[in-house]
Amino acid sequence: MMSHIPPTADSKEYLTNLRRLLRVRWFMLALMALLVIFVPIVLDIALPQGVMLGVISIGALINSIGKRYFGGQPSATANELCSQLIIDIATLSALIFFSGGATNPLVSLLLPPVAIAALGLPRSQVILVGAVAVIAYSLLMLFYLPLPIANASRATQLHLIGMWLTFSVSALLIGWIILRMSQLIRLRDAELASAREQALRDERIMAMGTLAAGAAHELGTPLATMALIAGELTHDAELSPAARADLALLRQQIGICKEIISGLSRRAGAERLENVHHLPVDRWIDSLRQKWHALRPLSSSRLIVGSKGPAPDIIDDPRLEQALLNLLNNAANASPQPIEIGLAWRSGWIDIDIRDQGPGFPPSVLEVNGREKLPAHEGGCGIGLLLTRSAIEQLGGTLFLSNPDDGGALARLQLPTNAS
Repeated sequence: MMSHIPPTADSKEYLTNLRRLLRVRWFMLALMALLVIFVPIVLDIALPQGVMLGVISIGALINSIGKRYFGGQPSATANELCSQLIIDIATLSALIFFSGGATNPLVSLLLPPVAIAALGLPRSQVILVGAVAVIAYSLLMLFYLPLPIANASRATQLHLIGMWLTFSVSALLIGWIILRMSQLIRLRDAELASAREQALRDERIMAMGTLAAGAAHELGTPLATMALIAGELTHDAELSPAARADLALLRQQIGICKEIISGLSRRAGAERLENVHHLPVDRWIDSLRQKWHALRPLSSSRLIVGSKGPAPDIIDDPRLEQALLNLLNNAANASPQPIEIGLAWRSGWIDIDIRDQGPGFPPSVLEVNGREKLPAHEGGCGIGLLLTRSAIEQLGGTLFLSNPDDGGALARLQLPTNAS
């Protein structure tokens, strides 16, 4: 049943903490085995080594099974993490039972599982783990095998040394666990903040999209009127050849505007999702250049392909097309010189560079980097980069803006080859 449940953020966090617990358990089991083997030799204290090593072996077997099982799982539950912490308490309690019970200073090692539970589990499981630890400590005060140490002063000295060792190990474990979990919490908070920021950007863009759809609907009538008047003017015999050329260009631009408006429904999504077209990226971008030149006949560009071999396919997505048109228009507005369009591809990624020879991006634009709307200016209303960045991120890509050392401005798009 677990494999059919979509993993949530909490279930992934439980799995991360559980895998970390399994790794730490190897260290603890190894430390316990060394103590069982060398304490009788170094401190001349008799221990039931066979039984205690058997308990450690059982703990190692359980850890191996857990590592194999949870290593292939996409998520874990709070109950699974809780059960592993209880196993740790049971294993340690068994070892302490054979080595002095509550008089053994290592009994304080029952605390780290409670700390882990408090940091990573819901309240009910924390109460359960804490109760199990308290019950285990209480039983070890009543039932245990005493250590055979006849000299009272030596026993006191060994107890103090053991308390120091237990304190050191507990401090290191708890400190490391809290540090790691605090880092995870800060990382999750940063991801949540980024997701909220992205949601706000998407909300603003959806609002602008609604306004754009309404404006496109209203623009249909005046465009039809302009097309009609332009068509009638072509029949005027008194027009000069220069005026007729301008009129032909005007009719062409009106036709392009009508085509853009009529394609808004397709760009909205339904037709794009049902009729996906794959094209080699070099053919796709060259076709986009020709379309852009039709929109801006006075601007020029050149395509520079920096990779060899067959070009990877890219999905002909209207969002990506509009994003590149925005960048091309910005570059043409910044410089009358020809725009350089660089294209390269590598394993799984496509790089598209758009570079002009203008004055470069202002510092305010580089700082915002398309994350916010810019103030309106003479060439537009300041939302082009915002729409461009949003479209590229929706396709799994990234937008980078920079001013190269040799002048001009550079906008680089990095897109996965499966961008859709």
